[in-house]
Amino acid sequence: MPEFRKDPIVGHWVIISKERSQRGSDWIIKPHYEKINGFCPFCEGNEDKTPPEIYALRSNDSKKDGPGWKIRIVPNKYPALLHTGKVSPEHNGIFHKLNGIGAHEVFVETPDHAAKFTDFPPRHIFDILKAFQYRILHLKQDRRLKYVIIFKNEGFAAGASLEHSHSQLIGTPIVPKAIKEKLEGFRKYFSRHKTCVFCDLIKRERLEKTRVVFESKHFTALAPFASRFPFESWILPINHIANYENMEDDYYFDLAINLKDVLKKIKMGLNDPAYNLILHSCPFTHSKNIDFHWHIEIIPKISSTAGFEWGSGIHINPVPPEAAAEWLREN
Repeated sequence: MPEFRKDPIVGHWVIISKERSQRGSDWIIKPHYEKINGFCPFCEGNEDKTPPEIYALRSNDSKKDGPGWKIRIVPNKYPALLHTGKVSPEHNGIFHKLNGIGAHEVFVETPDHAAKFTDFPPRHIFDILKAFQYRILHLKQDRRLKYVIIFKNEGFAAGASLEHSHSQLIGTPIVPKAIKEKLEGFRKYFSRHKTCVFCDLIKRERLEKTRVVFESKHFTALAPFASRFPFESWILPINHIANYENMEDDYYFDLAINLKDVLKKIKMGLNDPAYNLILHSCPFTHSKNIDFHWHIEIIPKISSTAGFEWGSGIHINPVPPEAAAEWLREN
């Protein structure tokens, strides 16, 4: 019998259609990579083909915007938002708009064109995660910005235009509606129960263990109860932390271990699918919010969103999260 399941945070519904469920092996897809035999601006030696770097982790004897780096952050050459100017709202009856002020940055995660995130040692992933922290803390000082999202589009099916391993940051002068819905969900749960919904969720999931994929010292990875997509996975700090940028180094290193393990399980278990990775931290405007709980969402691109989902807002997931977690644990 199919099930309707309600997300405990924002209240959206999903349909877990067990009748459409398949074995995990049936979801293995062809590798998503297509070899590009052209020019790559992210490769070492091509630093002059990108905008000047904002930050780089590099050897002591190397020069800015030259070879010798391990991680490099540059403005997006084709930004969705521009970083210069004032935010100027305009109102015309029922229509409202802002000029496109914000931040759009690219984290080039390695000088090696062929290396992928799951190839990196934990120490290198730690350095990437610390680079995320560095940029969030810096942009937090910009009073024009209210929210920053960090995301990784891995593979063409996930929206990547370049195969060289990289992630992106976009900072906006608004708090997006989807984030407002999450904030409201956290707030409502806290007002009723005097605790964080993710803290309660983590306790329950760690007790039942049926949807837990992997655990480390400070983090747990799980297939969420109301998963919208097959093999959707979340990574959450076990202790309550609202802001990604407000952690000690021990947390970032432990997160590196957890993140590498989960992505490796997805790669090995599903034959290296494309995926989206999204880091959700508390908006700058809610930096003292005690009920938000930062988290990472990972969505393998092995299914498509069709008419019913777009029209109703209800996703149909043919892989129960319990089955997805079991499959990933075994890989």
